[in-house]
Amino acid sequence: MARIAGVDLPREKRVEIGLTYIYGIGLTSSRRILKEANVNPDTRVKDLTDDEVKELAQVISDTQMVEGDLRREIAMNIKRLQEIGCYRGIRHRKNLPVRGQKTKTNARTRKGPRKTVANKKK
Repeated sequence: MARIAGVDLPREKRVEIGLTYIYGIGLTSSRRILKEANVNPDTRVKDLTDDEVKELAQVISDTQMVEGDLRREIAMNIKRLQEIGCYRGIRHRKNLPVRGQKTKTNARTRKGPRKTVANKKK
């Protein structure tokens, strides 16, 4: 079983897809990492040699911020926005959409289930 950056990669999937299970690595960066490490993207994770796993881990640690470090940095960026009191920070604090979406009818994911308000109909 390949374990890279503290994540167990699924054994039956291709390496190209398996790397995307690591937080902070998408398909594009996965392909770039495989090219740098000289690993065939079509090999299955279970067929990787120990040297290939070490090479992948080395390339990822050198070029990419992943998992805990990335989560921590994102959380600190949001905290900084909230502390300086900018518009985006206020939206984060109130648990509302941050990127300009309308909230009169949509944004249920962010706002949660509807809370009925009396005498709203006219």
